Amino acid sequence: MSNTTTAGQKIAFLGTGKIGEALLSGLLRAGADPADVLVTARRPERATELADRYGVVTVTNAEAAKLADTLILAVKPQDMGALLDELAEHVAADKLIVSAAAGIPTAWFEERLAPGTPVVRVMPNTPVLVDEGMSVISGGSHAAEAHLERTEAIFRSVGKALRVPESQQDAATALSGSGPAYFYFLVEAMIDAGILLGLPRQVAHELIVQSAIGASVMLRDSGEHPVKLREAVTSPAGTTIAAVRELENHGVRAALLGALEAARDRSRELATGGK
Repeated sequence: MSNTTTAGQKIAFLGTGKIGEALLSGLLRAGADPADVLVTARRPERATELADRYGVVTVTNAEAAKLADTLILAVKPQDMGALLDELAEHVAADKLIVSAAAGIPTAWFEERLAPGTPVVRVMPNTPVLVDEGMSVISGGSHAAEAHLERTEAIFRSVGKALRVPESQQDAATALSGSGPAYFYFLVEAMIDAGILLGLPRQVAHELIVQSAIGASVMLRDSGEHPVKLREAVTSPAGTTIAAVRELENHGVRAALLGALEAARDRSRELATGGK
């Protein structure tokens, strides 16, 4: 691979659903040698599909644990226990374990693996599918700087990566892990509003989607606080301030704060085995 932190390393993907395959694809586009990328799949036809599509090596979970330097566990949280039971005896303490499963703390893995095994927890979001993901990274008690850098290099192939203390992972899950859904919800409502105002659905869709893209790029590239960008659109006694007043009257800001608190609390429940 082109990145020095992962060059010559064998990386295995255990679980190649949409997120796992997006990460695999991004890694290859970033310069990974397909011969250094291993994948496992529950169904033989899925393994064949991945091998044909990407030229990667398909192996069993046990073989992945023995051959790879880094194991990326991208199965559903409810399937992680069975996977760890299968892997534990094959994972040496010098392997890097990267978990992309929501809610499961690094300590849970450390208790089930060889003493000293480095574990890194990552919460990616669905825009990794279009190389615009936000992945939040936290190291376990045995993860060194080199392990965090290796993980960052992998996840930066599909967007941005940011380190936070693991104590902040539930908040990050609420904000960025679930974040795309809030924007889709807002866009959906704005399209409906456009139809209410007399616009055809496709026209309303195009107007709002492009406005969302443009606003996002301005937020990213201008370096300005969102308040300043909003004020630049809000002229005295104009249309925008009339709309903003209605949003405030209906408690939209308070609703968002409450929604994110609820998402954070639910993430904490899942981390402690809540149903």
